[in-house]
Amino acid sequence: MPWAAVSAKVADLVRPGLADVVEDIITAVRAEVVEYDQPLEGEFGRLMREGAAAALQQFVDVLGHDVDVPDVGVYEAIGRAEFRAGRTLNALQSAYRVGARVAWRAMVELAEGALDPRALVLFAEAIFAYIDRLADASVAGYAREQSLLEGSVQTRRHTLVTLLLRDDAHDPAAVQRAAEQAGWPVPAEVAVVALGDGDPMRVLHRMPVGTIGTTVDGGGVLVVPDPDGPGRQRQLAVGLRRGRGVLGPTVPWARAHVSARRAMIAWPLHAAGRFGDDALVRADEHLLDLALVGDDALARDFVATRLAPLQAMKPGARARATETLRAWLGAHGDVTHTAHALHIHPQSVRYRVNGLREAFAGALDHPLGRLEIAAALRTADLLG
Repeated sequence: MPWAAVSAKVADLVRPGLADVVEDIITAVRAEVVEYDQPLEGEFGRLMREGAAAALQQFVDVLGHDVDVPDVGVYEAIGRAEFRAGRTLNALQSAYRVGARVAWRAMVELAEGALDPRALVLFAEAIFAYIDRLADASVAGYAREQSLLEGSVQTRRHTLVTLLLRDDAHDPAAVQRAAEQAGWPVPAEVAVVALGDGDPMRVLHRMPVGTIGTTVDGGGVLVVPDPDGPGRQRQLAVGLRRGRGVLGPTVPWARAHVSARRAMIAWPLHAAGRFGDDALVRADEHLLDLALVGDDALARDFVATRLAPLQAMKPGARARATETLRAWLGAHGDVTHTAHALHIHPQSVRYRVNGLREAFAGALDHPLGRLEIAAALRTADLLG
């Protein structure tokens, strides 16, 4: 977290002046954002004061600590209240920008003696990243309140997504009726994004136009129309922000279940970090891996059977044999390249490989045997 890089000593310097900073923020927001130029009464006044005070207090509390914001409930409540009051997200985000600017200026003055030029940069990064986190929570609260008001629409869209993702025979007329009732123009092509335990409603407002989402069998999914359109996949990746997702293949809408199944098979691997750190990955870029682990029980039996000779060894010998086997297969059986990779003498490689040939009962001397053993090693990696 950016605020982890700021010394906790800064918190001690700015904490005594927080009450005055709260008043400065409220004054500036009311002066610069027209929608907020009203008496500080009722829910509006309470949430404005509570939100500004809690935001500053939490910010100084996390300085110097690599932790997430402990409580965003107030800011989700602010988002819900803004929707009920009829104000726009633009007004809400303008208020956050003004608040961030005022807080930054005031806190720098309070901590001036402790901030050299580099510390000033880190402090700026921290406060603006923090305010962005709060703004995200408010936007999510706004969207959730909006979805509750439009609950009947979301219910119909849940029904539509469920119909689209059924893997048995489709009734095109039923899908068309459900789409019409949900106000969703049926596109020629779609792709499904698997979110795992992610909440589709929290990201839906950042997705490409026409995207619908819901939770199916405990997992969040998005159905994206025209997924290969200009800039749409980048918008998906950016919209996920701190979350993760797997994009299934682009298919005709009648085969949406195929896209969903592929994305869902890939999801546990992506969640475990097997596909790297990108927020969004394409399932079709990892087809071999998906083929290897598509059936979990079969994959585990495959590993247990093909790598049984390794499992029969003592731990130290197993680790050395596995390392040698990987390097030898990766070098396509070239002893010199294997020796270079392992930083050992070629004669040592020959000795080890002869032991592996004996352990695997000659399977290493046959193309299919080598392929199966290499695939089993990869499958073992994917299964963790």
